[in-house]
Amino acid sequence: QVQLVESGGGLVQPGGSLRLSCAASGSILSINAMGWYRQAPGKQRELVASITSGGSTNYADSVKGRFTISRDNAKNTVYLQLNSLKPEDTAVYYCNARIRRLSLREYDYWGQGTQVTVSS
Repeated sequence: QVQLVESGGGLVQPGGSLRLSCAASGSILSINAMGWYRQAPGKQRELVASITSGGSTNYADSVKGRFTISRDNAKNTVYLQLNSLKPEDTAVYYCNARIRRLSLREYDYWGQGTQVTVSS
């Protein structure tokens, strides 16, 4: 019983900013890593950014210098700050978490997705 709830998507003009959040809840022992993926029309789902429990981050080349991922381990929440948005950033953004359950087994969980639209 694990849920990921996303929020923060919306419509923004090129050059604008958004902040996405994703909170995990349920029977969680620990979260080893969290990340954001996106899927644009006609494209494959791709990794945007990820962060480990220790704070190590990884970004897709297309968003380096513009997006920032962070997490609040106490709240089991991950954030994605999207700055200098471009039309090509338009996509459905999905939160992902690698979660260790009370059984000690690890599983990947996904949020429902939140739409980010960048358009003038």
